[in-house]
Amino acid sequence: MSNWQRRQSPACSPQAGTKPVRVGCVEYLNARPLWHGLGNRPDLFSLKYDVPSRCSAWLHSGEVDLALLSSIEYTPRYRVVPGAAITSTGPVSSVAVFSRKPLTRARTVALDSSSRTSVTLMRVLCAEWFDIEPVYVTMGPDLPAMLKRCDAALLIGDNALFVDHKALSLRKHDLCDEWRGMTGLPFVFAFWTGRPGALTPAHLQAIRDSREAGVAALDDIAGAHYPGDETLAATGRAYLQKNIQYRLDVECVASLQRFYASASNLGVIQRAQPIRFFDS
Repeated sequence: MSNWQRRQSPACSPQAGTKPVRVGCVEYLNARPLWHGLGNRPDLFSLKYDVPSRCSAWLHSGEVDLALLSSIEYTPRYRVVPGAAITSTGPVSSVAVFSRKPLTRARTVALDSSSRTSVTLMRVLCAEWFDIEPVYVTMGPDLPAMLKRCDAALLIGDNALFVDHKALSLRKHDLCDEWRGMTGLPFVFAFWTGRPGALTPAHLQAIRDSREAGVAALDDIAGAHYPGDETLAATGRAYLQKNIQYRLDVECVASLQRFYASASNLGVIQRAQPIRFFDS
């Protein structure tokens, strides 16, 4: 969805003289629990939706004040909302690389460019864990086309979640599982990030409330994401309940620092980024 979306509630209306905070929401299933309740507060938030790379671009360009930011896009000029993130202790299932040959023999890797964080994670793991130096090719998320051109293919989101790799005689490496094996840490895919001063304590509390409401409504969220298809909805429910967590704790911050150090070593970012939070 590309247009601004406001969900009006008869119980609340915009406060006189104030403008709602403009928010970029990632439209993937695993992001929905974090913004599940924000649409019920049109007095505080105005929402629009797209893929992670687009939401990040909106924040960088000033089109939004707050975004569910892909981790690698963070810089210390922003502030992070405490406590809420999209994380996984592995496996995550929805971020994976597929190959016909052992990944340690891959010379070329096709990359789904929907999220720079997952692409960077792939590059880090190749350099530090798989011990390979492949040529990377950015492509659309079309697995047959990717594997026709390259030895391995990175897919993100539903495109990875619903691949029956065994039926296709493919090897699957779950990137979050691999990160956990390498570091012993969870992986942080995205978190709420905004401009300093963009959020009041009321905004921060509403974001916390939205997270709690979303975590309590995982079954309903999966059903709404796959309307009319109970098979997909069941897979979505299991995915949200087993593969994704929504906290940003001390281990997660340590993981981010480790990730940024590795990304800096590869030249993806200039240096490891200190995490700066909104003052609640």
